[in-house]
Amino acid sequence: MTLEVSGLHAGYATARVLNGVDFTVESGQSVALLGRNGMGKTTLVRAICGLRPPAITAGSIAYEGAELTKRPSYQISRAGIAIVPQGRRVFGSLTVTENLTVVPRRRRAAGEAWTVERVFEFFPRLAERSKSMARSLSGGEQQMLAIGRALMSDPTLLIMDEPSEGLAPNVLDVIQDRLEGLRSSGLSILIAEQNVDLALEIAERVIVIDDTGTVAWTGAPAELRADAGLLERHLSI
Repeated sequence: MTLEVSGLHAGYATARVLNGVDFTVESGQSVALLGRNGMGKTTLVRAICGLRPPAITAGSIAYEGAELTKRPSYQISRAGIAIVPQGRRVFGSLTVTENLTVVPRRRRAAGEAWTVERVFEFFPRLAERSKSMARSLSGGEQQMLAIGRALMSDPTLLIMDEPSEGLAPNVLDVIQDRLEGLRSSGLSILIAEQNVDLALEIAERVIVIDDTGTVAWTGAPAELRADAGLLERHLSI
């Protein structure tokens, strides 16, 4: 279940953002994608998930050996890739339960499948708000719902774009705990984050994108923590 991004070039009508990005996410691996604002993290996430824009002008994105760059987003979802988008984007006019049940399901063995009940066990707060309209939830509850909705598609790779954005510290602790649980379960995770501390706690490997739109550095979280010059140069820390 390996994701392979090779020589990826992508951008928008007025600007090229990614200029030859190369990296892999191995089966069961958790990878953090770091970089300052505007370096292309969201562009890369959208490109992998088949969302347009951006336009892909060169390169390859393959999952389990199958090329994804020409596929629509719904086919990429069926291949086992789920996204928790920046800003959560829950369906505000639907209840919590309806947000979870509206998701198309992949065929998985019964013991492995995510169900509404399993999501409620994973996030008990959602069970308490099951009949509430999603628009009435707090930011933290909406993030839990966005993660639960992504899990309901039974992904083999979960991609998250800025999951800590706007969350209170106590809620962030819950989200981090649950993400660590998902990592321990063997689910592959790619997380694009501004919160470096969160990313380094969850990830086994780190990828840093710089202002050239390429991978400037990759390595273990401990290596990044220990390199003050690297943190300052690429992440302004």
